[in-house]
Amino acid sequence: MPKNLPAAPATDAALSALPPQLALLAERGVLRSYRKGTLLIEEGSQGDSLYLVVSGRLRVFGCDSRGREVTYGSYGAGEYVGEMSLDGGPRAASVITEEASRCVLLTRQSLLAHIAAHPEFALELLTKVIRRARAATLSTKQLALNDVYGRLKALLESPPDGRLTHQSMARQLGCSREMVSKLMKDLELGGYVEREAGGRFVLLKALPARW
Repeated sequence: MPKNLPAAPATDAALSALPPQLALLAERGVLRSYRKGTLLIEEGSQGDSLYLVVSGRLRVFGCDSRGREVTYGSYGAGEYVGEMSLDGGPRAASVITEEASRCVLLTRQSLLAHIAAHPEFALELLTKVIRRARAATLSTKQLALNDVYGRLKALLESPPDGRLTHQSMARQLGCSREMVSKLMKDLELGGYVEREAGGRFVLLKALPARW
């Protein structure tokens, strides 16, 4: 378990922004604060806990033997990560804080107790797992069938929440930052995209099918 800032009971005030069902779940855990860049979960490790995000943002990623990373998703307040290991298997991915974050740490036992008291939450959990499995399938399909530009086009046409950097895009696309920088420069020169002051990219016109 990562050691960072002190833990505290999950209070009503801290959880007031969460949806009611998640606030009830969070009351069974411990609220912790983490600095930016804290590794919460390491791929391949054993663990039976999950993290419910109260504030901040977490990035879920995997890496190969050479240290190259691919990002599976980025999650903010009201989302939870780590549920895939609740079957007792090894962690399928790593999780790191993208910014200072507050999360409720929940154990498998506390989750099962919550489901016993609120059986309808089992359907919500199952739906979340299915959605993430579907997203992973789509991502794998794009990596297999699309070239880098095709994957970049799909990313820009449905951008995630938060600021996109060339490095974060490279992690999601499974390519080098240099390749992303070259493509984005070409698209900006062509008048297809524009970077806003906050770091977000805005589409100015429809992207071409191929580049």
